[in-house]
Amino acid sequence: MASLYFHIPFCKQRCAYCDFYTEVAPQFIDIYIDTMIAELYARRDYLLQSETVSSVYFGGGTPSLLRTQHFEKIFYAVNQIFTIDKNAEITFEANPDDLTADYLSEIKNLPFNRVSIGIQSFSDRFLRAVNRRHSAKQAIDAVQFAKDYGFENISVDLIFGLPGQTLKDWTAELKMAFSLDIQHISAYGLTYEDGTPLWKSRMLGNVAPTNEQTMNQMYLRLLQMAENNGFEHYEISNFAQQGFRSQHNCGYWKNSKYLGIGAAAHSFDRVSRQWNVASIKKYIENVKGNKTFFEKEILTEKDKYNEYVMLALRTAEGVDCEYINKHFGREFSDYFFKNIQKFILTEKIKTAENRCFLTPKGILISNAIISEMMISD
Repeated sequence: MASLYFHIPFCKQRCAYCDFYTEVAPQFIDIYIDTMIAELYARRDYLLQSETVSSVYFGGGTPSLLRTQHFEKIFYAVNQIFTIDKNAEITFEANPDDLTADYLSEIKNLPFNRVSIGIQSFSDRFLRAVNRRHSAKQAIDAVQFAKDYGFENISVDLIFGLPGQTLKDWTAELKMAFSLDIQHISAYGLTYEDGTPLWKSRMLGNVAPTNEQTMNQMYLRLLQMAENNGFEHYEISNFAQQGFRSQHNCGYWKNSKYLGIGAAAHSFDRVSRQWNVASIKKYIENVKGNKTFFEKEILTEKDKYNEYVMLALRTAEGVDCEYINKHFGREFSDYFFKNIQKFILTEKIKTAENRCFLTPKGILISNAIISEMMISD
């Protein structure tokens, strides 16, 4: 199985915390769609023709800025080139204020069967603090409109540790999310990325980041409430009702192949990683002019080991110790077992059936654990 990813790097306005590649440049949407289709045909052999596509994902940016005709052109090309599994997960990300009844009525005949809504907060106060363009009411309405138009697999994104947010505030956010009868939640702690407006506000002393103790309490509250509401915690930041894990993201975490189309999109074929130029103008010019529009890295065995450990430790399945021994050999296996011991002894890692998993205590320092388990130059 393999996946397709389409990067739609357009936004109506930039969020204060975002460091993803996006632009406020709607005038390029039409030609950008045509360019993505040209790239898709040019790279049709990146995935083996014998491989079935199990996931198609439109991420951004803001894919919900596209209209029906844009999606139709892309899906036509996809179906000309690839075999799409009959049970494929087909997702688009959306801003709540885009998911109106009119918009959903317009796209209802497209093959989407999953929507990921970038809510981030159900509080107007916190939405304004990070320059989100929707309101709390629009967030709630978007979920209901998606249900009304037949979506039975709805995911929402939330952020905790927003400026001024307390544990009580975060608890209220979670209560609202779980009350909406959705199938999936992705929740992330706010980070102050270098160069973003939020980072600049912090440097000027206008915003104070949430302290580590409160961030940990917020995360543990998330774990508790997810469990109480019947959501499985299948990856550090992801929670799903039974049978509703994000198949696209699971493909990433399981080292499945994927083809990324569009400016700044990444691709992976288990041998190399490839990433497209992070510029709409350069991407269009180079694809149309048959010039190189990407960089490429051939993965070493160390790279493959590091990626496997980094991704597997984030998931509920954890690291398969036998897999390390079989695929990377004795040297890598010895390194892993030597370095994992102290985390087992301090109950940050648990073991079962020849696998290693992060405990709740371990999740709180997951970045440090993963860093120590990887092999540096």
